[in-house]
Amino acid sequence: MDIFEFAMEKEKLSEEYYRMIAVKTDNKGVKTILNTLADEELKHYEVVLKMKSGVPADVSETTVLTDAKTIFEKMKQGQQRFRASPGEGQFYRKAMDIEKDSRTFYLQKAGQVKDERQKEIFNCLAEEENKHYFLLENLMDFVSRPAAWLENAEFNHLDEY
Repeated sequence: MDIFEFAMEKEKLSEEYYRMIAVKTDNKGVKTILNTLADEELKHYEVVLKMKSGVPADVSETTVLTDAKTIFEKMKQGQQRFRASPGEGQFYRKAMDIEKDSRTFYLQKAGQVKDERQKEIFNCLAEEENKHYFLLENLMDFVSRPAAWLENAEFNHLDEY
């Protein structure tokens, strides 16, 4: 399996994982965030597919952090109660591991490819995966202590990135 096929497989599995855990949460906002992450992984898949096919590809910068911030602000305004289902945090921890592994993979491949454009794209994909990790880290904090997390002034934790 070449690096492009391997990368596509990783992205497809990540997309499927996010969609699977989105079904397991009852919170509409969290479900939206997880489905957005799945959509992002699908975009990554398409970028890698283009690279494999020799078609010019670009990685568009994700808005997933600002989108998540908006979702959390709406949750706060709605004064929604959030209760994580048993084991929900475990799903997010696994997703964080997946994102970390993907980031490492893309950084390694960026160091191995000769084509400068491919190197740039792999580095961009690594950065996108890092943003996903950061969001999941915040999601873990939210699941652990939703009331305190939502009360954090202006959601500065998502602005840190």
